[in-house]
Amino acid sequence: MEKIKLLMQKIMLFLNDAKGELKRVTWPSRKQTMASTLVVIIVVFVMAIFFGIIDFGLAKLIKFILG
Repeated sequence: MEKIKLLMQKIMLFLNDAKGELKRVTWPSRKQTMASTLVVIIVVFVMAIFFGIIDFGLAKLIKFILG
């Protein structure tokens, strides 16, 4: 029973510390969040095109080599 009580105290201490840390976080504004999201979408799109071209080229190369 004592172990359960000690475990619950540790859990409560962790949750209180986490709550305190979250209060100190500087959250991004809506404008910053939208800008970051746009950058991520653009980078993903560019990388998809890049890897698509690489995949297409390698597939053609392997088809050429194997006949």
